[in-house]
Amino acid sequence: MSDLQNQVVIVTGGAQGIGCAYCERLAQDGANIVVADIDGGRAEEVAVRLRGMEVEALAVPTDVADVAATEQMARATIDRFGRIDALVNNAAMFQRPAVSRAAFEDLPIEEWDRVMAVNVRGTFLGSRAVVPYMKQERRGKIVNISSGTVFSGTPRLAHYVTSKAGVIGFTRVLAKELGEYNINVNAVAPGLTMSLDDDSEDYVRRQQERAGGRAIRRIETPQDLVGVVAFLCSSDSDFMTGQTLVVDGGLVMH
Repeated sequence: MSDLQNQVVIVTGGAQGIGCAYCERLAQDGANIVVADIDGGRAEEVAVRLRGMEVEALAVPTDVADVAATEQMARATIDRFGRIDALVNNAAMFQRPAVSRAAFEDLPIEEWDRVMAVNVRGTFLGSRAVVPYMKQERRGKIVNISSGTVFSGTPRLAHYVTSKAGVIGFTRVLAKELGEYNINVNAVAPGLTMSLDDDSEDYVRRQQERAGGRAIRRIETPQDLVGVVAFLCSSDSDFMTGQTLVVDGGLVMH
């Protein structure tokens, strides 16, 4: 999508898993990328690789659950590029051992709070940090990453599913509030996707089981998601806001 040429896109959680794939696709489309990740070392490694794709890339160590860190993320982007065209709120807690798979009454309260802090508060704070700059330009794109589990009610993941439902609610409210500034806010709800960081036997087994229930009966990969995110960052989606696109091969029909 050529209209992403020289656009400035922040991807939170951009140094790991699917977030890294988002960064690479957006860079292929010509965007300059800010890799915002809690692991600053890995963020810099990704930024170096992206610079080899003939775009500019900036690594910013960012804990999305921290107010000061998200504000610094936005300020560093402005200092380097002068504007923020798009934000992909991708950072989240999902994979083991960070997230337990347990009945809701057995979930540690501290874990519930941490999942909410990253998945919901992080999406709120990331958006809160960039919106003032987008308002100045009277344009912008915010892409929030939710989950298909919201629509299937996946058991033994109450904290994760609840947090991702919150992301959809936040997306709709923000779209209403920011429409007058020509800021589009949409969400993507992926299915269970083969992570670049997890090839455990249990994870592969769950992937295969999920594939059997899809209309398109195969394992979902990061490459199945990147085009949708690029679309939502581009001018092709200028009259689309407050929407949630489910990308899961037809497991749930929303």
